[in-house]
Parts: sequence; C-alpha cells; structure tokens
Amino acid sequence: MGGLWWLILSALTAIPMLKLLPFFGINKYWAIACLVPFGTIALLWWMGIKLQELEKL
Repeated sequence: MGGLWWLILSALTAIPMLKLLPFFGINKYWAIACLVPFGTIALLWWMGIKLQELEKL
C-alpha cells in the first residue's frame, strides 16, 4: 500500500515539473527524477540556481 501512495505522490509532483522545467532551461524529461526520493528536492534546488542566473541577466 505504501508503494501506491509513493507512486501517486510522485505523479503529483512530476506532472507540474514537466510544465515548469522548460521555463528554467532544463529538459522536461528531468521530471522523471521525481520518482527518486530526493529527486524533487534536487530539481527544486537546480531550478533555484537557474532562477538566480536568469535574474542576473
């Protein structure tokens, strides 16, 4: 049962990432990293770094 909840939560985070990542210049297929426990946190960190780079321009 725990695996089912994990799959549902992963899908709920991967779908918005598919839409957000291209705006930060990151390939949308990196959203698959949300299936890994710390993948979402890593993607959010990467998006934050890219946002800082975009603000400097």
